[in-house]
Amino acid sequence: MARDTAPTHVKEPSYADAIVPLITLTVLIGSSVFLFGTAAMDGPMQVALILCSMVVALILLKNGHSWDSIVEAGQKSLSSITTPIFILLSVGALIGAWNMSGTIPTLAFYGIQLLRPSFLYLATAVICGLISLGCGSSWTTAGTVGVALIGIATLAGASPAITAGAVISGAYLGDKLSPLSETTVLTAQLAEVDIHAHIRAMFWTAGPSFLVAMIVFALLGIKMSGLASSGYIASELSKLDQLFWITPLNLIPLVLLVVLSIRKVPASLAILFSALLAGVMAALLQPEATLRFVNDPSLSKPVAYAKGIWSALANGYRANTGIGEVDRLLSRGGMSSMLKTLWIVIGAVTFGTLLEEFHLIGKLVNPLLTRARSTGRLIATVVATAFGLNIVTADQYIALVLPARMFRAEFQRRGLKAQNLSRACADAGTVTSPLVPWNSCGAFMAVTLGVATLQYLPFCIFNIAAPLFSMLWGFTGFKIERIQSVEASPEPVTTH
Repeated sequence: MARDTAPTHVKEPSYADAIVPLITLTVLIGSSVFLFGTAAMDGPMQVALILCSMVVALILLKNGHSWDSIVEAGQKSLSSITTPIFILLSVGALIGAWNMSGTIPTLAFYGIQLLRPSFLYLATAVICGLISLGCGSSWTTAGTVGVALIGIATLAGASPAITAGAVISGAYLGDKLSPLSETTVLTAQLAEVDIHAHIRAMFWTAGPSFLVAMIVFALLGIKMSGLASSGYIASELSKLDQLFWITPLNLIPLVLLVVLSIRKVPASLAILFSALLAGVMAALLQPEATLRFVNDPSLSKPVAYAKGIWSALANGYRANTGIGEVDRLLSRGGMSSMLKTLWIVIGAVTFGTLLEEFHLIGKLVNPLLTRARSTGRLIATVVATAFGLNIVTADQYIALVLPARMFRAEFQRRGLKAQNLSRACADAGTVTSPLVPWNSCGAFMAVTLGVATLQYLPFCIFNIAAPLFSMLWGFTGFKIERIQSVEASPEPVTTH
């Protein structure tokens, strides 16, 4: 079938064209949350994002763009999330397999015995920070150790929402500072700055932000009340010990994942390899738990083991112990558990890509740039733009790429070193992404940790503090590095 020819005349988008999709997004997302509450993530919010994409498409058709060009932009958006799709599915399989193999139960069993409840939140943030610094991935950290720490908190009677905030705070420390992090490398490349100079600059916002987070989590731990009684915790530990053979051997899939991550094996492959190993180990080390999960006496043991592994990877592991916290810890995972998250990611990224590709975002950002006369206002504009893009485009990579591209020339013209820009982009583009429910990162964290985004958001102390410190240093001039030989000219540069 022949493709449509491009139109001879395409109109530039007006301010109304740029604003209408944002108003539509606000109204539809707000309505879905108002009507359905936390259940909005189960479909209503996804429908809202698809409708928003259709509104943008109608505006583009009105301005003379061909349907083929709109479809091509949509295809580009889908190709950009190929890696996140495989990571999401792999993490779902990993959680199911790690539950059945005893990896997560073992981490929870040892963790409850080793971690004092009053230090649980602080320890969670520090542990996740160290692991994320080592592997360079917030998603890998949250999807593995983060899940186990949520399980420990649940069994200990601590708040899953606060624990999730601590997991995310620690995970994103590494996502900002680790030279192994792809977002760290990407941000430095986009701003045209040496990666080590970028990391040194990041320390001056990431360091104080994480210090504030540790203080808050320490205080929350000290004031923590309503913990489960020691007798109840003992019964939970006893139930875990009855269901699984608790042994350090169950941690081998975790060790494999850490080794593969350090060796820079692609995240989706490393996670899936660990999941497959966990499935095999479930048959070897947890035969009773695997057969109980399959619950089909007509099958021979080898066939039952194969079915159990397959089912755990596809639909997750399920337990029925009669103890609610234990069942909630173990009955999770599977690739199928990630399908609603993929739905929201597809809708959100398509909406954001259409806004970017057809310059609707630039129409709104350029006036902000012309008003950013001081260094503080300029950095605040970068932070606001990156955070706004996380909300509107629902993709942290767009929130990193666009501000770095749009403001690079202006920073250079004003005599500001490139690491000032890269730091502001990372502080707002990377770190705020899990705070938005429909952002790919927010959706991933919610489904992986089992805590709704709006519930854990107030406790993502590091993620909230980092952009605030970035703006504070901009207005005070603290650690703002300048190119000494360059003098600022009076008029700002407008990007297109």
